[in-house]
Amino acid sequence: MKYHQIDRDLFIKNRAKFMAQMKPKSVAVFNSNDIYPVSADSTLPFAQHRDIFYLSGVDQEESILLLFPDAPYEHQREMVFLKETSEHIAIWEGEKLTKERAYEVTGIKTVYWLQDFEKVLFEMMTHAETIYINTNEHYRATVETETREARFVKWWKEKYPAHSVAKSNPILQRLRSVKESEELDLIQKACNITELGFRRLLPFVKPNVTEYEIEAELIHEFIRNRSRGFAYTPIIASGNNANVLHYIENNQQCKAGDLILLDVAAEYANYSSDMTRTIPVSGRYSSRQKEVYNAVLRVKNEATKMLTTGTLWKQYHIEVGKLMTSELLGLGLIDKADVQNENPDWPAYKKYFMHGTSHHMGLDTHDYGILTEPMQANMVFTVEPGIYIPAEGFGIRLEDNIIVQESGEPFNMMRNIPIEVEEIEDLMNS
Repeated sequence: MKYHQIDRDLFIKNRAKFMAQMKPKSVAVFNSNDIYPVSADSTLPFAQHRDIFYLSGVDQEESILLLFPDAPYEHQREMVFLKETSEHIAIWEGEKLTKERAYEVTGIKTVYWLQDFEKVLFEMMTHAETIYINTNEHYRATVETETREARFVKWWKEKYPAHSVAKSNPILQRLRSVKESEELDLIQKACNITELGFRRLLPFVKPNVTEYEIEAELIHEFIRNRSRGFAYTPIIASGNNANVLHYIENNQQCKAGDLILLDVAAEYANYSSDMTRTIPVSGRYSSRQKEVYNAVLRVKNEATKMLTTGTLWKQYHIEVGKLMTSELLGLGLIDKADVQNENPDWPAYKKYFMHGTSHHMGLDTHDYGILTEPMQANMVFTVEPGIYIPAEGFGIRLEDNIIVQESGEPFNMMRNIPIEVEEIEDLMNS
C-alpha cells in the first residue's frame, strides 16, 4: 500500500469497542471483499471491505477476522485468517501478509492460513450460541452483486442452522460514525492531499482546457502524495454539466466565461475526504456568478455552525432549507408567492437546491451513521449546499468536511483550501 502503516493500537481499540457490545457466547465474522473480474484475466483494482479494515487493518483479499470474546482460551478471542503466502506468490503478485507481519499490522497474535478457517470455526461454534453476520444496511446501499460476505452467510446458515443470528451492522453504524483521534488524523491527511491537488489546479485552468485534463492534474498530485487516488468518481462539470448532480463523463472542453464545478477529493489509507469547489474558467467570476457563489457560501458557513452535539439531522436540513429560501429570494430565483404556495414535502427552494446538505464521512465517503440519532462529538460531516440554474448555464456547489466538537465551533478540516472569491481569482491569475 502507498500509505504509511497505521499504528495497530487503533485497530485494537476498535475491536475492543465492538466486542464490548456483543452478546454473551457469540462469534462475529468479517470477510474481505472479492477481487472482481472484468473479462479474460483482467480484474478491477482491489478495494478492501471497510469493516474488516476498521477492525483489523488487514488490507488484502481472501482474509477473514473472527472475534469470540467468551472463547474458552485467550488465544481464541481474536483470530485472523489469511491466504497462505509463498515465495512464488511474492514473485508474481508481490508481498502478502505473513503471520508475523499480520501481527504487526493488526495486533492479533493468533493468525491462521485460510484453509484452516472451517475447522477452527467449527470448534468455536461448539462453544458459541450466536453468530454475528455482517450485512450491508447503509441507507444508500444498493447491492446487486453477491459479495464474499453474502456467500459466507448462505454457507453458514446451511452449516449451523441451530445457532442464533445477530447483526454486526447496527454496532458498527454507531462505532464507525464516531472517530478516534487517529482516524481524524487520517481524514485530515486526505484533506491535505486534496488541498495540494486543488492548489495545483488553479493556475492550470484556462479557456479550452478539457475536463479530463483537469482530472489528470488532480490524480497526479494525489498519487505523488501517497494517496491511491480519488476517494470517489470525480465530478468535473463545466458550464451546464454542473446541473447534472452526478456528472462523471469529464470529457468536455471548458469554455471562456463558464464555471467548473469540481466535486473531487483524495483518499488516504482507505479514509475519504470530500471537497467541492466551483471556479471560473477564465479566472474571474462574472457579477451574477459571484452573486450566486456568495449566496451558496453564506449558506455553507451558517450551516456549518449548526453541526454541534445534540443536533438532529432531519431538523438541521429543515433549518438549512430556510437559509437557502432566504438566499433564493434575494437572488430573484423564487418569490414570496412561491414560498407561500409551496408543497411542504418539496419546498420552493428544492427547485434550485434539490439534494441534502450533509452526510457522515470517514472510511466510506457516505460513511456509517444513524440519521435518527443526535450528532456526537468526533463525528465528521460534509456540508455542501448548492444552487443550480440551468436557464443561466451554471451550477454552484461548495463543500467542506467538518468535525463536530464536544463544545464550541465545529472544526473545518478544509479550512486551508481556498474558497473565497478573491483568493480563488488571485491564485488563478498569479
